[in-house]
Amino acid sequence: MAVRGVLGLFENVDTAVAGVDAVNEMGFGRSDFEVLSNCPFPEGAFGEEQEMHRLGLWPVVGAACGFATGLLITGATQMAYPLVTGGKPLFSIPPMIIIMYEGTLLAAVLFTVIGVLFESRLPRLGSSLYDTRITAGYIGILLHSPEEQAEAVAAAMRRAGAEDAILEPLRQTNPGRVRQQPQEGASA
Repeated sequence: MAVRGVLGLFENVDTAVAGVDAVNEMGFGRSDFEVLSNCPFPEGAFGEEQEMHRLGLWPVVGAACGFATGLLITGATQMAYPLVTGGKPLFSIPPMIIIMYEGTLLAAVLFTVIGVLFESRLPRLGSSLYDTRITAGYIGILLHSPEEQAEAVAAAMRRAGAEDAILEPLRQTNPGRVRQQPQEGASA
C-alpha cells in the first residue's frame, strides 16, 4: 500500500486543533501525523498524549560504558605489560582513576549528543514535504495516509480551517532498464 504525505497549513492554534480533530475523526491515530511549528507548544496543546522520553538514560548508559572501557584499558594495559617497581602493587589505582574519569565523561557526552539526535528523530529521512510558511508562524499538520485517502484528508483539513493543504507529489516507480538485444544484420 502506497503512503502519501498531506500537509495542512493552519494560521492559529484553534484551527490546528480542529484539523487534528478532523484527522482523528477519519480514523487516523497520533502515530500517523505530526504537528510542525516554528515555536514550541505545551505538551497536549494539540490533543496528543504525553510521550515517554528516554533522554536521561543515554548519558547514564554512556557513563557506564566509558567507565567500563577506562577500567578495561587501564587494567588490560597493566596486565599485558607488568612492571613491578620496588615491590609496589601491579594495579596502581590513582592513575587508573584519571583514565576512568576521562572515559566516563567522554562517553557520557557522546551518548548524550547521540541521544538528543535519536530522541529528536533527526535527521528526518522520511517525507520531504515542508512549507516555508511554517517558519513564518503557520502550524503544519503532516499526515502520512494511504494514497487512496489523500484527497479526502486534504479536503477534511480544508473544511477544518486549513489555509492550504499540500499533497506530496506521486513518486514514479522506475520499472528498471530493459536491455535491448542488438538486431542481427544491422550495423551502425
